[in-house]
Amino acid sequence: MIHIAETLSIHTVEDFLGAHEVQQLNELMDLELAQRGRESFDDARLSTIHEVPGLTSELARALYEPAGRVEMTDVPAAAQAILNAALERSRAAIARNAPSVESHRPWIFLEYQAGQYISAHADGIAPDPGAWPRQIAAASVAIELAPDGSGGFYVETSGSEAPWTPASPKPVTGYDARMRFISEGTDGSSDWFAAMKRTRWTAQPATGTLLVFGSQLVHGTEPVRVGRVRKFLTLLTAEAPAPHRTR
Repeated sequence: MIHIAETLSIHTVEDFLGAHEVQQLNELMDLELAQRGRESFDDARLSTIHEVPGLTSELARALYEPAGRVEMTDVPAAAQAILNAALERSRAAIARNAPSVESHRPWIFLEYQAGQYISAHADGIAPDPGAWPRQIAAASVAIELAPDGSGGFYVETSGSEAPWTPASPKPVTGYDARMRFISEGTDGSSDWFAAMKRTRWTAQPATGTLLVFGSQLVHGTEPVRVGRVRKFLTLLTAEAPAPHRTR
């Protein structure tokens, strides 16, 4: 039974990756970007992992990453294998805060250069809270940090009712009866979101530390000032109960 607390939690798994694994991943991505061209994943990229109802991919990208970023969704198999093995080792630690998590989506590689950041937004239980699988949380792990500590990750909390859809009179199957869902437009596309009072909490986990944050938490990153920040991201999901699974 999925509880709202899972989708609003944040926690870390230290030493998710060892120093040698961090080095291997940096070397793999250096090679991949050199072979395929870094610009094809930044300035020349037309797609984005973020979707905003009513906006094209180009406009959604401008909203979420105004100064650009590297975004690679087809991460090399060798890098996926390292990250998947680390995730399997950490399954019990993740389950303490997110017991509904059973699986995850493929890893995505992200890189932020000077001036780049991701704007504040909530992912939501995409793509549809009533469908399976259900996105419970996201997890990211940095393999390189800016030398001055810039580019930190943040979440923003608020006591406002504005981002929440009305409570359902009939509980959605698979959720705790008190479950609430974040509204579409919980991002810079909505005037109400821009006006909503929020409190920002900023962190900079060490390289190799897994950061797990709920799918209904507002989050973003601060601009990198010098150097770069490199990280991998995956989405943690709850699968359909056996009788409802389809081929």
